[in-house]
Amino acid sequence: MSDEIKFPVELKIRLDWSEMDLFGHINNVMFFKYIQASRVNYWDEIKLMRNFNKTKIGPILVSTTCQFKKPLFFPGNITIQARVDFIKNTSIGIQHRILNDKKELAAEAQDVIVLYDFNSNEKVVIPQEIRKTIEDLEKRKF
Repeated sequence: MSDEIKFPVELKIRLDWSEMDLFGHINNVMFFKYIQASRVNYWDEIKLMRNFNKTKIGPILVSTTCQFKKPLFFPGNITIQARVDFIKNTSIGIQHRILNDKKELAAEAQDVIVLYDFNSNEKVVIPQEIRKTIEDLEKRKF
């Protein structure tokens, strides 16, 4: 078995000319837009948004961080890979990697989310069915 960390969810995005800054590369703010797209894509994979529509229990972002490794340039495409890093009682950590056209690491990011009951306005324990869905997707236990 390989020691390489597996990222089971990927999203491909085409970089847009409007995302460049004065210095000719993609603005750092856009990296957070890409991370958000990856986060929501992961939520779709584990059916969190479908569950929210039924129960009004859904994810809320607690924190997000990004370490920039290489600039991105237009024209180009990126691949954003995502995996769950941890599952605690009420929180989930999602790790992201942004790869450029050459498959070089352009940025690494970390999100922490909690599940939030919008009916009672409080965070809730991660349900066992969501934990199992993540474990099945990730092919590992948390």
